[in-house]
Amino acid sequence: MNTRKMKAIVATSYGGPEVLELQDVAMPTPKANEVLVRIDASSVTTAGAMMRTGIPYIGRLFMGFSKPKHPVTGTGFAGEIIDAGKDVTKFIVGEFVFGESIFGSGTNAEYLCIAEDGIIATLPENISTAAAAPICDGALTSLNLLREVAGIQSGQKVLIIGASGSLGTAAVQLAKHLGAEVTGVCSTANLELVKSLGADEVIDYKTTDFTKSGKAYDIIYDTVGKSSFGKSKSSLTPNGTYLSPVLGLPLLFQMLRTSLFGKKKAKFDATGMKPVPELRKMLLELREIIAVGKLKTVIDRQYSLAEVPDAHRYIDKGHKKGNVVITMG
Repeated sequence: MNTRKMKAIVATSYGGPEVLELQDVAMPTPKANEVLVRIDASSVTTAGAMMRTGIPYIGRLFMGFSKPKHPVTGTGFAGEIIDAGKDVTKFIVGEFVFGESIFGSGTNAEYLCIAEDGIIATLPENISTAAAAPICDGALTSLNLLREVAGIQSGQKVLIIGASGSLGTAAVQLAKHLGAEVTGVCSTANLELVKSLGADEVIDYKTTDFTKSGKAYDIIYDTVGKSSFGKSKSSLTPNGTYLSPVLGLPLLFQMLRTSLFGKKKAKFDATGMKPVPELRKMLLELREIIAVGKLKTVIDRQYSLAEVPDAHRYIDKGHKKGNVVITMG
């Protein structure tokens, strides 16, 4: 019987940041096909904050009805393998890795067990664990939506709404890497940041309405769900796509309608619900993009494990630039 303990952030119920508690929980022991990772850094995300509230309620079908089924919070991680099950062949003890744990063991903790064929990859030499921890939260989602869902092509014009957020900062860099002409939409304070990531043009949403510019885009990627297909339709090319990772009833209706009528499409995809082998394949691809210096992580703030509730309070304000990271120090 395992009596070893570790520190972890536990969501005791659904609600505000006050439901998050630093507790001593059982330290995991790797199964035959798993590795044990000592976590150096993990992520706190907008999606994680939504999971904390249990809203929208449909998410509770996967997370638990009255309280979280998997109480330890966090999905993204990076750290060192310190033990491995007897059947593990893809990794060795001492390697640094990064990845994501979905609908299972949380990563806002000191240790994590994850299957060797899960969403995990070795850490490139040119990135820190703090910078690697949120890759699956922002870059993996944006790669999936831009390429797999929207079918981005070199030379296309792409508009990214929320270009200074976790998904947006990754999307600007990935769209440029894939050969697109990129326009970013963000607030005044973040114009220079988005330009520095490679955007060809930056629009300040506080002073300019992109839908009234007369320009048309092949893809409008609304990373924050602040616009809509209806508002954006006039700014799409004849075969253009509006896509968002934020699903609401209006987008669901437009997806159904545009799947039947018209050439302009509204699209959504829940990246985290895709089969693990597909997510792992995209993660390995991202690893190569990182290794050649084409994708960098923007970190807004770093917190300690005990400060995870404060990290959630900051995210709830809605002004995050890039990523919020938890470091073990």
